[in-house]
Formats: sequence, C-alpha cells, structure tokens
Amino acid sequence: MPGKKRWSWLVIAVLGLVLLSMFVPLAFLLGLHNGFHSVTHTGRATEQRKNDKVAAFTPPLIKGGLPTRVDGLLRNPGPTLPKDFRRNVVKKIENKTTGFAVPTQVFNPPPKKHDVGVGSSAEGTKTNQVTGQSEKTCELKFGSYCIWRQQHREKMTDFIVKRMKDQLYVARAYYPSIAKLPKLDQFTQEIKQNIQEFERILSVSSSDPDLPPQIEKKIQKMEATITKAKSAVTDCNNVDKKLRQLVDLTEDEAKFHMKQSAFLYQLAVQTTPKSLHCLSMRLTVEYFKTSPDEADLSESLLNPDLHHYVIFSNNVLASSVVINSTVMHAKVSRKQVFHVLTDKQSFFSMKMWFFTNSYKDATVQVLNIEDLDLLEGQPSSHLSMPQELRVSFLSTTKTRTEYISVFSHLHYSLPRIFPSLKKIILLDDDIVVQRDLSSLWNVDMNEKVIGAVQFCMVKLGAIKDYLGKEIYDANSCTWMSGMNVIDLVRWREKDVTRTYQGLVQRRLTETTLGATMLTFQGLLFALDDSWVLSGLGHNYSIPNAAINKAAVLHFNGNMKPWLDLGIPSYKTHWRRYLNKENRFLTDCNVNP
Repeated sequence: MPGKKRWSWLVIAVLGLVLLSMFVPLAFLLGLHNGFHSVTHTGRATEQRKNDKVAAFTPPLIKGGLPTRVDGLLRNPGPTLPKDFRRNVVKKIENKTTGFAVPTQVFNPPPKKHDVGVGSSAEGTKTNQVTGQSEKTCELKFGSYCIWRQQHREKMTDFIVKRMKDQLYVARAYYPSIAKLPKLDQFTQEIKQNIQEFERILSVSSSDPDLPPQIEKKIQKMEATITKAKSAVTDCNNVDKKLRQLVDLTEDEAKFHMKQSAFLYQLAVQTTPKSLHCLSMRLTVEYFKTSPDEADLSESLLNPDLHHYVIFSNNVLASSVVINSTVMHAKVSRKQVFHVLTDKQSFFSMKMWFFTNSYKDATVQVLNIEDLDLLEGQPSSHLSMPQELRVSFLSTTKTRTEYISVFSHLHYSLPRIFPSLKKIILLDDDIVVQRDLSSLWNVDMNEKVIGAVQFCMVKLGAIKDYLGKEIYDANSCTWMSGMNVIDLVRWREKDVTRTYQGLVQRRLTETTLGATMLTFQGLLFALDDSWVLSGLGHNYSIPNAAINKAAVLHFNGNMKPWLDLGIPSYKTHWRRYLNKENRFLTDCNVNP
C-alpha cells in the first residue's frame, strides 16, 4: 500500500507539471500577464487602443491625390524610416554601377564643326546604356524622353489646390499624435472635421476654377488649426514617422508616373500615325483597282554608269521626301536612279505612290525584299530597318545622350541584290537632302569600301562590351548610317559579307553594332563633317547656321518629323518637300 501511494503522488505531480506547462504560455498569449506588470505596460496598452481609434477614421479618396494604399499608410504608420535614409539611398546609388564604363576621353570629345547628337529609330529601337559614373539619371534610364519632357513641361497653375493638398497632408501627419492626448478631445474633433472638409472639396475639385466660393476662409481656418497643432506637446517621433512615410511614398508615386509617361512616349514613337496608316491602305486599294501598267526601266536600272541610290523603308511618306529632296537639288536628275527596298505589306502602296508621282527625270524602282535572293540562311520574313542604339554619358557637369544608327543584316545583301552595279549611295528614310550629291560619285575613297561621316563623340572603347575579344583600336571613332557611299566592287573583293557573317556567328548578340564596326574596321573612308548633320530627332539645341550649312539632315531620333512628337522647329525642313496638294494626303488628313 505505501508503494502504491508513492506512485499515485508521483503521477499527480507529473500531471500538475504538464498542466502548468500548458496554462502558463496560454496566459501570456491571452494577455493575462498585463495585470501583473508595471505601469509602463499599461501605458502601452492604452496607446494601442488609441491607435485603434485613429485607424478607424477612414476619409474618402481624394480626386487627383494619392491612391487609397498611400492614404492608408499615412493613417497607420509602419516602421519608422531612419533619419539618414536619404543619405543612405544616395550612397547606395553612388556605389551601384550601371551599364559600361566610358573612357575619360569620351566626356571631352574633340571639337567638331557642329554640335552632333544622334537619335533613335521608331522601328526596333535597341537600348545600350553607357555610363561614366554610377549615378542614375533620367536620360540614362529613358533617353530622349527626358529631353522631350523638359521642352514640354507644363507650369503649375492650380496653386490653391496644391496649397490645400499640402495643408491636408500636414494635418494628417499631426492628427494621430493629437488624438492620443486626452485633454485635447475637442481639438481632435476640430482637426478631424477640417480634414473631412478638405477631402470632400478635393474629391470633386481638381483645379482652381472648380473650387467653391469662400474657399480662402476654409484655408485660413485649416492654417490656424495646423499652427495650433504644431504648438501642442505631441509625440514628435510619430509626426516624423508620418512625414517620412509621405516623402517616401510621394517619391514612389513620382517614379511610377515617370515610368508610365516614358512608356506612353515610347508607344507614341513606335506606333504608326492614323493618317499614315490610312494613306498606306488607300494607296493599296487604289493599286488593285487601277492595276497600273509598269514601264520598262530595265536599261536604267542595270546601267552602272548612272547614279544609283538605295533606300530601305516601309514608310511611303518618308521615302518620298528623301527622293524628292534629292532630286530637287540635283543638277542632272535624269542620271538618278532610286531603288526603294520595302516589305510585302508596304509594297503595293509604294508602287502606287511612285506611279502617280513623278520626280523630274529620275527613275524610281520599288522592290519587295521578301521576293529577293538574299544571304544564305537569312530569313526574309520582314524588312530589317537600320538599328539605332542609345548611348548615354554621365559627366560631372551634365548628362549627354547620343544615338548611333548602324546597318541591319539586310544591308549586307546589297552586292547580291545589285550584282551589276559598281557603286551606290545608301540613304536612310529619315533624312532630308539640301545639296547636290553628285560630287560624291567622284570622291576617291583610297580603295576603301564605305564612305561615312565619323562620329567621334563615341569611340570604340566606349562600346567594348559589344566588341568582345576581337582586335580593335579603342580610340577609333564610330560611324553611322544615314548617308553612306559604298563601293560594291571593293566590297566583293574584300568579301565583306562573309567577314560580317563570321563575326555574327562568333558573337550571338541581338544588335549588329559590334559586328558592323569590326567588319568595316580599316575599310572606312571618312567623309567631311559638313555632309551630314545628325541629331534632329532628339537634340533641341542645334543652331540654324549648322542646319543651313549641312548637305544632309539626319532625323535619327525618337522624334521623327512625321510624328506629332517631332521637334517643330526642325519639321519645317522636312515638310517643305511634301506635295500637300496630293489627293491621297488630303483624303487621309496627312499634315505632319
């Protein structure tokens, strides 16, 4: 019996320990320990209940203000941002490198005869960010959008609405701290009423004319309330927390809207205007309705003694301006032959346009690139336009954005497309000719393959990531398409196409920049700078003297002259070569 009693007491003791181990944690979870703790914990519980009271106040969303998520965070403060968060962010940005390192000499390029900037294409734009420092700026991220935004920035006109929003944010920042003070219940209700009144007004008014009468009295009343709130003894940490959250969230909203605007800008750049789409459709329908008879031009098209110009384009209006401006300044137009290479979609509209429009005595041929025998293994499903890449530089004083346009894969099919020709001039469809180009046919290129204007703003060393381990001179200047003189005889002798194909196979990149620069290394003849002026597609600061002096204006940039985004002061040089009396332009309301 004594043994059984000892075992029973042991069992009871074990069960008691088990129950105690279960109930003690449960008591802590239920908050029963608050009754046994110091006054400090009681104060925390009271503060928590007051926070719940503040969180229950949910004003409506302000029209034109921050979204509900932002307002909710303003009323329910989260973790406090450190006081030096701005300095930390700046240090992090300064220590973070973006893109490729640019050699020092690129920031101080040699003086040129004009201020050259280069634009980006609306067709298949590629982006290559080259930064000299690690700080991120607008142009490094979005390129010419930032330049366009500076020129079209709207001034703030609704100052009263802005003032009301500022007062509302300050009142919200002080409201939680005032609500925690039991002696200021009446003042808390006053702040709450003013906040609700401002939110009601701003929910229906987004501009100064929409504001109700006697709004100035309400502003003065809110100003007096804020002054009184500032004089009250409040928890400064909570007010600091609110204001820091406001700064952080406002910066996030600003970045979001900038990205959204940049996207819409790029969308407008890459979208064909409705009027140009109408023009293409009308011409195509007219072609199949009339079935125009084509004249026999084989003698002119194959004659190597004539001046042959080649244009890659799927834009009827742009290619027409190029041909018209070239012919109007030519001394002898009957020697000019233009070969327009386009895709299947634009082929019939191009045919109809150049059938119904004459360009003095010049000859115009339209070729469907998809029907030609191109490079072996090269797909011909679509027209490959010249690629244009954005290159941004960040110096100690300012940020500079340039654009480089280079050949596409189809450009290396030229000897195959024109087997009987010896020399051609290659023109992009975003140029305007202002001088007779016949003297280019007599230029001695010293057995070089291609003649182009060098672009020494960007050296090969600045794009080294695109050049791989190939041997090259880092101090050599890059060059661009736009207007190029090509010796097809030397091209075939040097077998340039095979060289390019070999570089492409060794370097599997999306762009042709590196392969193009390496292919023509040592085969480039530098034309005088006065032949081509680039940058009219993004550079607002080109002087009129340089524009009038240049033989060719290159609109390489996002702001093409046929778009609404085009730079107005430069569009006049392009618009003058349009035949505005053409019935197709009138019917489709084409007025770029």
